[in-house]
Amino acid sequence: MAETLSLAKNELVERASEAMKQHLSTPEWSLREKLSLTCRILFNDGHDSGLAGQITARAEKPGTYYTQRLGLGFDEITSSNLLEVNEDLEVLSGEGMANPANRFHSWIYRARPDVNCIVHTHPMHVCALSMLERSLKISHMDACMLYEDIAFLKDWPGVPVGNSEGELISAAIGDKRAILLGHHGLIMACRSVEEACVMAVQCERAAKLQILAESAGTIQDIDPELGREAHDWILQEKRTQATFAYFVRRMQRKGYGGGDDPLS
Repeated sequence: MAETLSLAKNELVERASEAMKQHLSTPEWSLREKLSLTCRILFNDGHDSGLAGQITARAEKPGTYYTQRLGLGFDEITSSNLLEVNEDLEVLSGEGMANPANRFHSWIYRARPDVNCIVHTHPMHVCALSMLERSLKISHMDACMLYEDIAFLKDWPGVPVGNSEGELISAAIGDKRAILLGHHGLIMACRSVEEACVMAVQCERAAKLQILAESAGTIQDIDPELGREAHDWILQEKRTQATFAYFVRRMQRKGYGGGDDPLS
């Protein structure tokens, strides 16, 4: 006789969560390696736009973080060519310069001690929504990691190289993990590199689904309680780490999308 068919849903969720902690194992990549892998994953997922966009992670020393070198595309990033910079974007280790638009990252890190990784990219479908000054509507289970967790900044402040843009963006995102910027792109401000990467991938997919659905009719709301339930379920740390590891394996089978090994 089955032992679980009479259990309540919350009991089954708890059992499944404990099982994931036990059985979902992932490689022990360094912080630099996870950052370079994220650059390649997002490149292969259509987040590249020339030299636009930045991906950063807090470094070991307070007030510093890792980022890519200006002049390199996401598909050219390796763990060895990342820069370590301070809040003024002065290079502490590595060669070259950081993107001047990284300035708003410093503002977010200051405002949000819970954030350890920031992804800012210009993927096509997110950018299409941003041109319409339309927020992202979360109405599908896969996108529920963003449910009540994505802000919207309708007014474009221009090129984000000044402190005023950093103040505006950090205030607009508030305590949420994501924000869609009007006439611009997306930002993920997350607890880990894996979480930021997985949420960025899902944000672009959600934008694509929204454009497709709106071309056929009116998107219907989901039950808020169920949306919150799905949000917490999908964003479990072990589940996020396993998804990131799958993205890496999928990319490895394609040869990292060309270029040098990001782990080098």
